[in-house]
Amino acid sequence: VQLQASGGGLVQAGGSLRLSCAASGRAFRNYSVGWFRQAPGKDRTFVAYIRYGGLTTDYADSVKGRFTISRENAKNTAYLQMDSLKPEDTAIYYCAAQTGVNYYSPDYWGYWGQGTQVTVSS
Repeated sequence: VQLQASGGGLVQAGGSLRLSCAASGRAFRNYSVGWFRQAPGKDRTFVAYIRYGGLTTDYADSVKGRFTISRENAKNTAYLQMDSLKPEDTAIYYCAAQTGVNYYSPDYWGYWGQGTQVTVSS
């Protein structure tokens, strides 16, 4: 499966952005989707997860209550709605796909999009 992330940009603290992850290739509905982010000089870290059926989600503690992951299998697209953004959310955001069950580590994910930059100004 090929992934393309989009929707990043520059936003003021407290603002919102919605990232999209468009998939092509194999049956998107069979893949779980994750969002990760990587700030300059730091490791890539887990942000959010949605299982292939769309009924199970999970979030990093730092984004719980502010970010929402969702998917539309009919459109082969997953989303990350980001509200109440903070300067510390600034990073490159990547979407990823996999068919496994473990998801916190980037090592579990076999398919990656190219990343989209999110910058939150104070």
